[in-house]
Amino acid sequence: MINVEILRLSHRIHRDIRLSSHVALTCRAFNCSKMYYSGDKDASLENTLIGINKKFGSNFTIEHIKNPERLINDKKNDDYKIIHLTMYGISVKKKINVIKEEKRILIIIGSEHVPGVYYGLADYNISITSQPISELSALTIFLHEYFDGKELDIKFENAKVRIIPQEKGKKIINS
Repeated sequence: MINVEILRLSHRIHRDIRLSSHVALTCRAFNCSKMYYSGDKDASLENTLIGINKKFGSNFTIEHIKNPERLINDKKNDDYKIIHLTMYGISVKKKINVIKEEKRILIIIGSEHVPGVYYGLADYNISITSQPISELSALTIFLHEYFDGKELDIKFENAKVRIIPQEKGKKIINS
């Protein structure tokens, strides 16, 4: 069984609320199991995800942590591979096939300047492009590559609301 978790570093309530929410929504929709976040504890962010899960399904969870380095070391002890998404890393195209062999990964994405310690803790420092890019864009592209596009067809069993794709208009089924 594949288990993909995300670590969002240094969430700042007044600056990152929308972006951190979008990161969490993407993680959930792309079938990641959990998102950890450090920085400011944000009950609103957590409650948003709880509400989305209740409505659209998923067992995705979100958890605030105080010590990201400890989390990374604990995950390494549980045989997770640590993937740090950074523009300074090796191209995703060169490493994605090796990373796909890993069934338990923790993906680190930053918010503000990422301290050098995380580059050393990571098993893989991976770039999507060697240019500045949004952490959300990098995460989305990485997950799409990792899951081979299969994440686009996920159906959550415990959904109360289902969207029926339409060329025009909206069709929603309530369970």
